[in-house]
Amino acid sequence: MKNEKFTQDEYDALYEIKRGIKGDRVSACVGRNSKRLSGLKLISIARNGRISLTEKGEQAIFLRRCVLALRALSEQPGAPVDADVALFLGKKSHILERAEGGFEISDKGRESLEDIISQGY
Repeated sequence: MKNEKFTQDEYDALYEIKRGIKGDRVSACVGRNSKRLSGLKLISIARNGRISLTEKGEQAIFLRRCVLALRALSEQPGAPVDADVALFLGKKSHILERAEGGFEISDKGRESLEDIISQGY
């Protein structure tokens, strides 16, 4: 999954599938991206046409949330971070808890973020 780059439209489709598709028809966003996302095994399409997120798709969304949290913390220490993302990044020593509350990015997190940005993510 490291070498796979996704567009914002593909991430939007993944988020929409995660929320759950209402009704019989999928949105244009999901329709446009379903073939590629299915080929990459991020979503599965059942015989009855029901689309669901795979474990790999869940991981892709979670990694995206982690990168967005690191970017937000690099721009503004103390920015809000979801609990599960903060727990993961804290275990990896990418963020540190602040005395005033919230989190800030660590040197290791800054290096990782620079590496991620240099790869074009």
